Amino acid sequence: MMKFWLDKGIDGFRMDVINFISKAPGLLDGEMKEGRLYGDGGPYFINGPQIHEYLQEMNKEVLSKYDILTVGEMPGASPEDAVIYTNPINKELNMVFTFEHMDLDSGPKEKWDIRPLNLVKLKEHIEKWQTKLYGNGWNSLYWNNHDQPRIVSRFGDDQKYRIESVKMLATCLHMLQGTPYIYQGEEIGMTNVKFQTIEDYRDIETLNMYNEKHSMGIPDNEIMKAIYAKGRDNARTPMQWSNQLNAGFTHGKSWIKANPRYREINVAQALTDQHSIYYHYQQLIFLRKKLGIITTGDFNLLLTDFRKKSPILKEWEGLKPNE
Repeated sequence: MMKFWLDKGIDGFRMDVINFISKAPGLLDGEMKEGRLYGDGGPYFINGPQIHEYLQEMNKEVLSKYDILTVGEMPGASPEDAVIYTNPINKELNMVFTFEHMDLDSGPKEKWDIRPLNLVKLKEHIEKWQTKLYGNGWNSLYWNNHDQPRIVSRFGDDQKYRIESVKMLATCLHMLQGTPYIYQGEEIGMTNVKFQTIEDYRDIETLNMYNEKHSMGIPDNEIMKAIYAKGRDNARTPMQWSNQLNAGFTHGKSWIKANPRYREINVAQALTDQHSIYYHYQQLIFLRKKLGIITTGDFNLLLTDFRKKSPILKEWEGLKPNE
């Protein structure tokens, strides 16, 4: 199958949960934990016993014979795991998608348990992955994808400071070592969407969660608040090409409604503004190609715990600067 598509001329593969393909023998039961409906089978299939054997065989038989890019989506992979998966001497994959930074605003039980982002934890995560893979492997860099809410609504301010927030997050990402991924609409600052009723949502994960929590008697407004923050449909609304009907995406009926903010956030508008988010992304890409230090230099984190060093931020948190 892979050879078929590579011979068609595709440039590589993004491999869904590829580190789950090796299972421990015996069909072992996962351990039950408080708050879970089922046992956790993760220890028996995440980074399983023959995963490296399988990937090396794939590389030998197919991947090594083409000039392509490979990235493995790998929940539960640590930096130490990523070094093995991405070190060229092991002949497996070019890079992996990690998920640690996507869990920093969730509680211990599930992603719908919304918590404020801890900026110190985010900086620690970035430092860990940048330093441990340096010279040993390769990072993939992303804020957004089809399974995650829009980063400006998540880690930034998608209202008054939307443009500034997007440019800041884009600059942070593109100044790191690794390969940046730009997800559709990220380059114009698309935001999360707040549909009025559950009938407007399409994602099966969201619908299942809504039905489960509704049956438990949890108020609709609380459920919808979680969906507005973390629902996958935030990333799946149509691309906002213009301020015309359906964001210029179609003259027909799209499978999911467009985000109403397409009237102000769209490609046509971005192209007319030389200071837009779109052109900022272009400048970042240009700098990465021009300045080798961005992709080859090492990483040193300054002000690891900013709260101990910034009087301004302490005041924002309601603390006195000398506390």
